[in-house]
Amino acid sequence: MEGDRHAPDRCRANVANVFFPISKVYPKPRPPAPTPPTLPLLCTLLISRGRKSSSKSASQVQATATEAMAEPAYTIPVFRQRTREETEGVEEYQRVSKKVEKGLAAIQEEIQRMRISTKAQVDSLAIEKEVKQKMYRKVDVLEAIPRMPDFIVALRPHTVWEKMPVKLFCTVLGTPMPVVKWYKGGVPVDPLSAPGKYKIESKYGVHSLIISRCAVSDTADYSAVATNTHGTATSAATVTVRSAGSGGWSSQIGIVPRLSGSHFSKLEVSLVDCFPVTFGVEGESASLLCSLVVVPDLPNLPPLVEWYRDDKLLQPGPLVDMSVGGSVARLVLPHLAKDDEGLYTIRVYTKDGTSEHCAYLFVSDATPPVAGAPGAPMSVKAYDINSDYVLVAWKPPNTVNEAAITGYFVDRCEERSDSWVQCNDAPVKVCKYPVHGLKEGHSYRFRVRAVNSSGISRASRPSDRVTALDAVESAKLEGSHEGVPSAPGQPVATRNTRSSAFVQWEAPKHGQQGLMGYYIDGRIVGSKDWFACNHKPFKLNRFVVHGLTLGETYVFRVQAVNVFGLSEESQESGPISIEPALGGGFEYATPSSPYGISLLNCDGSSMTVSWSSPKHCGGSRISAYYVDKRDVDTLVWKEVNTSGIVDRVCTVDNLTEGTFYEFKVQAANMAGVGLPSAPSLPMKCEAWTFEQPGPAYDLTFSEVRSHSLVLVWKAPVYTGASAVSGYFVDMAKKGSCEFVALNEEPISQRYMQVRDLEEGEWYVFRVRTVNAHGIGRPSLVTEAVCARPPPGTKEIVAGVDEETGDIFLSLEACDISQTSAFIWSKNYKPIGECPRVTVTTKGRTSRLSFINPDKDDLGRYSVLVTDTDGVSASHTLTEDALNSMLELSYAIRNPIVPLKHGLNYEVLEKGHVRFWVQAIKLTPAVTYRFVVNDKEVTSGEGHKISHDVSTGVIQMIVDNFTRDSEGTYTVQIHDGKAKAQSSLVLVGDVFLAVLKEAEFQRREYVRKQGAHFSESVSFTVTDDCTVMLTCKVANVKKETTFHWYKEDEEIVPETPPNVMSGACALPIPLFSRKDQGVYKAVIGDERGKDTSTYDISGEVFDDIINAIARIAGESASELVVQCTPEGIRLQCYMNYYTEEMKTVWKHKESKIASSEKMRIGGTTEMAWMQICDPSDKEKGLYTIEISDGVKTHARTFDLSGQAYTEAYEEYLRLKAAAFAEKNRGRVLGGLPDVVTIMEDKSLSLTCTVWGEPTPEVTWFKNEQEVASNEHTRITFDGGKFSSLVINQVTPEDSGKYSINVRNKYGGEFVEITVSVYRHGEQIPESKLGQPKMATPAVIPPSKTPTPASSKAQTPSMSMKSPTPASTPKSPTPAPKSSTPATKSPTPAPKSPTPAPKSPTPAPKSPTPAPKSPTPAPKSPTPAPKSPTPAPKSPTPAPKSPGIKSPTPLGKSPTPKSPTPTPRPRSPTPTFKSPTPPRFMKSPTPPRK
Repeated sequence: MEGDRHAPDRCRANVANVFFPISKVYPKPRPPAPTPPTLPLLCTLLISRGRKSSSKSASQVQATATEAMAEPAYTIPVFRQRTREETEGVEEYQRVSKKVEKGLAAIQEEIQRMRISTKAQVDSLAIEKEVKQKMYRKVDVLEAIPRMPDFIVALRPHTVWEKMPVKLFCTVLGTPMPVVKWYKGGVPVDPLSAPGKYKIESKYGVHSLIISRCAVSDTADYSAVATNTHGTATSAATVTVRSAGSGGWSSQIGIVPRLSGSHFSKLEVSLVDCFPVTFGVEGESASLLCSLVVVPDLPNLPPLVEWYRDDKLLQPGPLVDMSVGGSVARLVLPHLAKDDEGLYTIRVYTKDGTSEHCAYLFVSDATPPVAGAPGAPMSVKAYDINSDYVLVAWKPPNTVNEAAITGYFVDRCEERSDSWVQCNDAPVKVCKYPVHGLKEGHSYRFRVRAVNSSGISRASRPSDRVTALDAVESAKLEGSHEGVPSAPGQPVATRNTRSSAFVQWEAPKHGQQGLMGYYIDGRIVGSKDWFACNHKPFKLNRFVVHGLTLGETYVFRVQAVNVFGLSEESQESGPISIEPALGGGFEYATPSSPYGISLLNCDGSSMTVSWSSPKHCGGSRISAYYVDKRDVDTLVWKEVNTSGIVDRVCTVDNLTEGTFYEFKVQAANMAGVGLPSAPSLPMKCEAWTFEQPGPAYDLTFSEVRSHSLVLVWKAPVYTGASAVSGYFVDMAKKGSCEFVALNEEPISQRYMQVRDLEEGEWYVFRVRTVNAHGIGRPSLVTEAVCARPPPGTKEIVAGVDEETGDIFLSLEACDISQTSAFIWSKNYKPIGECPRVTVTTKGRTSRLSFINPDKDDLGRYSVLVTDTDGVSASHTLTEDALNSMLELSYAIRNPIVPLKHGLNYEVLEKGHVRFWVQAIKLTPAVTYRFVVNDKEVTSGEGHKISHDVSTGVIQMIVDNFTRDSEGTYTVQIHDGKAKAQSSLVLVGDVFLAVLKEAEFQRREYVRKQGAHFSESVSFTVTDDCTVMLTCKVANVKKETTFHWYKEDEEIVPETPPNVMSGACALPIPLFSRKDQGVYKAVIGDERGKDTSTYDISGEVFDDIINAIARIAGESASELVVQCTPEGIRLQCYMNYYTEEMKTVWKHKESKIASSEKMRIGGTTEMAWMQICDPSDKEKGLYTIEISDGVKTHARTFDLSGQAYTEAYEEYLRLKAAAFAEKNRGRVLGGLPDVVTIMEDKSLSLTCTVWGEPTPEVTWFKNEQEVASNEHTRITFDGGKFSSLVINQVTPEDSGKYSINVRNKYGGEFVEITVSVYRHGEQIPESKLGQPKMATPAVIPPSKTPTPASSKAQTPSMSMKSPTPASTPKSPTPAPKSSTPATKSPTPAPKSPTPAPKSPTPAPKSPTPAPKSPTPAPKSPTPAPKSPTPAPKSPTPAPKSPGIKSPTPLGKSPTPKSPTPTPRPRSPTPTFKSPTPPRFMKSPTPPRK
């Protein structure tokens, strides 16, 4: 049964398919062939089945058919009687017809039943809704009052595409209820005149007219007229139907989604609240919504909705989500990428056809992972798939302000894995890459990342999954060797809407093969930053740029893209302003269709056609034409030109000879592309070989008057076998085919003034071309023209300008539009850009002015006003008239005052500005005036105006030149009848420069009234490399003060500045980086003060360092060698050295960098470079280079041969001596210098010793060795701690004790004075105070174990050393140390034991020394608690209460007596040493 329901639709489609091509092949209708009487009836039934407004039932149709068959019988002649077989065929045909009629009747009854049921349900729902509303509404008594119709909701205009439905609806109220009738162009709409075309509905006061499958012919003004007994009301609206190339996105960018198939629907669907142009960002989501009105709205039967992107049908998937429900169609893109950018179209299948809406989705780049990185590539696809090889290709991103792309990285990911592997080690520069090493049978996805100098972009969207399998034959994608394409042509931008612009351009001349598309960039005029208009290559060469700002002016550029990258940018387009309307606040329309398409030439493979301009330009200038063609045997139109054509002539190439073609043309203006013309007559592509010329074309009228007009045409394209020799012009009255030749002989010019016309009569014209072989084909006949001038027509006026003396021709147009232009011609040839004339237009008047006119300017001049109803005029300039005007021009121009110098300015002292002009000659009767910003200035307060007749100078001095003085300065001079005027414009940067100079002169004048700087602060460098900041002062007196500041902190020099000398200086010795800063000199007194600043940084600091380097380099000494225990040192002495100087050390022409091996340093007096642990590799020539920015000062030393040998031996000797000093035996601490103890107490002298190897320790008393016994016990623990313990001391134990510590590298001798006093005795006052530390004496290496004095001579050094040598009697001096003691029994050896001050102090040794565990106490002030802290002894002594010591011997070997007896200054100890004692008074207080 379902199949039977659709049978009528299929039959109707078949009938349409049968008849439609016939109408296309044969444009003119032919008489129909005789058909059996049943066939028209069957066609009538099939067509009436499709009528929406048909109310006939099946029974009525059947009755009609029965009546047709029941007509009186017709007697068939004998010669026409049919045979039995023919009779049976007719009977069979009738039986089939009856069966079809019964089936149609059953189907129609079923459909009628469904309609009644649906209408009942809709009416029931509407009644219920109305009842609910009225339950809460009060009865309005005014409803019963009679009133005339009133449109509550009026009609609104619609613009739709071909084959789309449109619904016009309105709401009207009135009492009684009005009756609404519909009109199209003033003609009533009859649904029966075009079955299925119109549907009229009226429900609950809402009246609607539905036009299904609109055609261009449906473009008209539609009106609804409501009428009742009290009056009539009308509502009107315009419906515009555009074809596939008539405008908007589909026409402008050439994308028209094709129908994916035939889909029938029983629902009436309308699109409302559709999605606009949308802007998104990569990684985000976007939703495109469109509200639907569905009748009837059945939950289980949603409408069929399809979504397209760039004419490609979208399918649901992970990246695309589609849904239809709740009267909303939704498309969700959850993860936007630039691949998603494009034109999106929603198509809904309805009962009347399809409804569509389209808008563009722009996707911009997301924030790059690295600033300045490019955008992500796009459209990654795999080609040439093999078992181990895949070719990956992609499209490059657009780069606007980022750095150029240097290459791409390709990544792959195996299926069921989330890890991406980079395929190429180095970036690939082209947009394709062969990926090798794949596993056969495995599936992969690929992605691409772009690289530039700033970093790597985000990854592209992964490609579709591909499986590595062998292909029998796969076409490999081989790239072209052309490289990147050339730049596209200069784009042309025109206005589209209030927020968009239409941009079109020419394709690149080279590299079109494999072209992926174009990138369009834009920027606001005045800005340097470009922005991307699209982020995905666009394939066509015209594009609509959305999202522009109203009121801004933009320019655009284009880049072409192929597999090798982006082309160079095209030239910028002309600026275009985005305005709300093209004129006075209203939008203009697209132009009407062109007409008069004619064939001008044909060579068998191409045809040249021309056409006439549209009758209506739409309110803006026509900027381009677009031509389409088609074979008469096909229905598909093809574009001839993708870029606009300016001229109305086009040559169509690549045609098939012998084929008939049709052409149509569209015109474009600033509002868009207009309607196409009617198709031309079929034209056969056949080569023209005849000898006569082809037709002339583009016949136009101008200067139409009551009895004359001018006809202008263009020469034929096809000239025949010889050149064109002339033209014949034929004329006929409108409606007549009898043409009369207006000239007996051919004329050579391509224009003719036709005279003797009848006023008000209509005429048509044609032109025939003549050559040596005869008269050629006539041109197309022009449209009829009426011999009547436009109202208010005026003629051209010739004259001379009274002010300038220019000779001109002027026309005041009687009619003009906002887009009109005045086109001047000479002898009916457009003048264009000509250096002999200038054209100026103001309002309705246009003037053609001559520049130095002469006889060459004689001729006939005409002017045509475009976009008007033929406003034009002409004027013949004769020689007599020109001579008269030349005399008048000379008389006007000569009376002037000749100027030697135009108006100029000069800045004077005190900031006054002088404006002056100089004439060649002035008379005493001269008058003049100065005008500033259109306001006359007179001499008075603030202005002084004067002149000098002898010099011809006229001047004005402005005393107070301020910001209000900006503007235009004009001087007007009148000397008798002669006049002169000169102006000077001081605005912008020019005015600011003058104002700055005037204010500077004013400040200088005020500043010089008191003490001031005649020369600002600058620097000089003296011979000793002292930097001097100097300045000069003037107008000073004794009371004048002078101060120096650095960073606003005052500097007081040692020598006060003497301002009376006129010069002041600030010395900066030992200049270095710490002296950078802003220095300021301030001078002042009661008259005021002046300041001069000097910023020592940047280039100034470098200049000072270079000046120091120049003096230091000139004073530099030759390099000398100095050896140290660490290595060999090269030294260069100079007046001054600082590390900021550009100093370079070289070894054998190789630059030396400071390192552990080569140390570089210096002092204020020298620069040095030390070779640590030298070897033979370090031999060679050494150079120091000191650069002063201009010259390089070099000093060299050849460290090789004997010089190297001697230096190396000295280094070894010093190294050995340092090693011996480091490892000799020594006392680290713990012994006091003087000990005072009560008898019967126990005395413990304990100290820490050190040496490598372990030293030998010997104790002495009064230079006699002490033996260990019960009374005197000697211990030496662990090779570190040595003790002398005396039990129950007696006065006999008093004396000088000493300890001798030595090993094979030397030793040390320390003395301690012990005093024992009896019970009851008091300590003498002279012995109170801080005890002294024991004084060690250094013992050189000796085999003698006794503490006998010895002298070791150290050979003197032959070379100068930065580290002074030790004293002659000691090979290893003891340096100073103030390190406090620690409580550790084993201190770390960091520094040698300190020695006290002496007349010959020992210098620091390069050998690091251990910390002393027993620091020297501070004298004479006793330290708190313990003057001499000592480490804990490993062998503690028993505690005795009789000893006056606060420190128990068990904890420390050194008694902590608060009143120790200081060591008396006694004669030199028994062991004499030239080295000063080891322990010294330390400035650091003891640390507990």
